[in-house]
Amino acid sequence: MSLNEYSTSSMVKAAVERKFLVIGEAMMRMKREYPEILEHITDYEKIIGFRNVLVHGYDIIDDATVLSAVRDSMPTLRQEVEEILRKIP
Repeated sequence: MSLNEYSTSSMVKAAVERKFLVIGEAMMRMKREYPEILEHITDYEKIIGFRNVLVHGYDIIDDATVLSAVRDSMPTLRQEVEEILRKIP
């Protein structure tokens, strides 16, 4: 999806931002309950910070930044989470 397509689709933007909120919230809970797991998540603090911007700075959300996070960060996060899940008995 191009930046223009993303920027003009309020439904897609809402869905993507909601997923980032859920991921960030999960990271916050993991930080409290299972901090040792977060050692295996690249830039988990940035993920939590991104969630905070989405929640509290909704008026300054930059569509290009969100789309960049989807393209650049999500593949790594997915790979790391899958690796963690494979290690769970």
